[in-house]
Amino acid sequence: MSDDDSDRPLRLGLIVPSSNTTAEPEFREFAPEGTTVHAARMALESVTVEALDAMSHNAVRGGELLGHADVDAVAYACTTGSLLHGPGFDAELEAEIGEAAGVPAVATARSVCRALEALGAERIAVVTPYTADLDAKEREFLEAAGFEVVAIEGRRIEANTEIGMLEPEDAHEQVLEVVDADLAASIDAVFLSCTNYRSLEAVGDLEAELGVPVVTSNGATLWDLCRRLDIAVEAPGALFPEPSRHV
Repeated sequence: MSDDDSDRPLRLGLIVPSSNTTAEPEFREFAPEGTTVHAARMALESVTVEALDAMSHNAVRGGELLGHADVDAVAYACTTGSLLHGPGFDAELEAEIGEAAGVPAVATARSVCRALEALGAERIAVVTPYTADLDAKEREFLEAAGFEVVAIEGRRIEANTEIGMLEPEDAHEQVLEVVDADLAASIDAVFLSCTNYRSLEAVGDLEAELGVPVVTSNGATLWDLCRRLDIAVEAPGALFPEPSRHV
C-alpha cells in the first residue's frame, strides 16, 4: 500500500473457481471490519482431478489481475486445486501468485496445514464433499505434510454448484456421521475441506459437541491471509483467539 492509500480499507484478494459461490460470502461475513474482498475467477464446473489441473494454469493470471486492484494480499481459495500435485505445489502457487500480484499470497492447502500446526494437531479426521479419487489425493497430501489422517469421508459430489448448495447444517450432520464420541476422543482436530462447502458457521457448535478444534478451508485461508497482514479476525472456532500470531 502506498503512502497515498494509507487511509483506505485493506483489500483482500481471492482467486476462486468460477463455480464457487461460498468463498466470497464467507470471507465478507467474517473478514475484519474495515477490509474489503475482491475476487478473480478461474474456469471450473466439475470438481475432478482433470478439471482442477486445467484450472490451476490460470492461477497466476488471477493474481496479476488482482494486482491491478491494488489488493494488499491474495489467497488462492481452492483446497484440492492447491494440493493436487502434492507437497510443494502449494508453496509454488504462493510464490508465483505473490510475485504476479506484488503482495503476500497464500494457498488454501498450505493455509490448512499452517492452521492445524498452530493448533498442535497431529491426528485428524477429514470431512469433504469430494469424490473418492480427490479424497485419496487429499489424504496423500496431508499425510505427506506430517498429519495422521485417521478418517476421511466425502459426499461423492462432482458438480461444484451442487457443493455450493450445501448448508452449514449439512456440514454439521456430515461431521457427526463421521466423528463419533470415541473417534473425537482420539484425534486432535477435524478438518472440513472445500472452499465451496459452507461450513464455517457450523464450527462453534461442532467444537462444543466434539470437544476438539474444527478447521474449515475458508476459515484457515482467511486466518492465514489476515495473519500475513497482522490483522485480527473474529470468527468461530479455536483457531481464532490469537489470529495474528505467526507460526
